[in-house]
Amino acid sequence: MSFEKLQGIKVVKVIKDSTVKAVDEPTFVKIKGVDFQDGTIEVKVLSRLLKTARSSDRGFIGVAFRIHEDNSKFECIYIRPTNGRAEDQVRRNHSIQYFSYPDFKFDRLRKESPEKYETYADMGLNEWITIRIEVKGKQANLFLNDSRQPTLIVNDLKMGENASGALGLFVDVGTEGYFKDLKITKH
Repeated sequence: MSFEKLQGIKVVKVIKDSTVKAVDEPTFVKIKGVDFQDGTIEVKVLSRLLKTARSSDRGFIGVAFRIHEDNSKFECIYIRPTNGRAEDQVRRNHSIQYFSYPDFKFDRLRKESPEKYETYADMGLNEWITIRIEVKGKQANLFLNDSRQPTLIVNDLKMGENASGALGLFVDVGTEGYFKDLKITKH
């Protein structure tokens, strides 16, 4: 993590620790002093692929929430910007992802509940995308940019309705992620 200027604006830059090989791991920068249960998380994100990115890397970037103190559990919603405008419809259908660490990573959710925790949205690399996540009890709704309707609805957050914890700026393999304008409203 570092603070940098991008397009003349101060931002937080996050890159996944290269020693972490598995996907859907606690690869986030935790926001100090936040204990979050229910409310709204809004942040602008911009994703680029690292020069070392593999062809399977997608620019993974998002928000982890309700993070346990020791990082042993958390909920996360992230986007895959390269999928948003892919020529392959199946890839497009996997533009947005919910997962819950450690027991419900994307591969398990995709296998056991196809299409339930993923969806499509128009987006691309190297453009600012506003992510707004509204969390209440066991439900999380993801809104992108200025959409009035949620792009992804999760009705059964795996950690349950009473979970709480920290927030994190999440990235995964091959991603150079930038974050700005974080706003947290607790309910």
